[in-house]
Amino acid sequence: MKYLLIMQIDREILESLNQEEMTAIQKGHGAFMDEVKASGEFIGTQALADLGQGALIRFEDGAQQVITDGPYAEATEFMGGYYMVDVASKERAIELAQSIPDASIPGLAVEVRPIMFEAGFDF
Repeated sequence: MKYLLIMQIDREILESLNQEEMTAIQKGHGAFMDEVKASGEFIGTQALADLGQGALIRFEDGAQQVITDGPYAEATEFMGGYYMVDVASKERAIELAQSIPDASIPGLAVEVRPIMFEAGFDF
């Protein structure tokens, strides 16, 4: 079954880390990808740009479309990126998510979500 392992980022927490901690996170992601590729469970990964580079589109007042440039004051955590994996069970997806470096940093999180439908991906 395919899962997204979604890294929930908090900009303030990341900005509080020193260079050594950031380097450890980057190396940890490299090791994670090596492990998941070697096991045959890796499908792909993508990192997302900071919220300030995006836009939010919503409908207000029943039909008025409002476009707001980021960052968004109400957002403290945001999706920073994800890994897509194909694993035998939810338990294995959780096990992998626990080994992503972000999961060991207080205030950050990794969300595990099963994929219910997909189209247009050529993996």
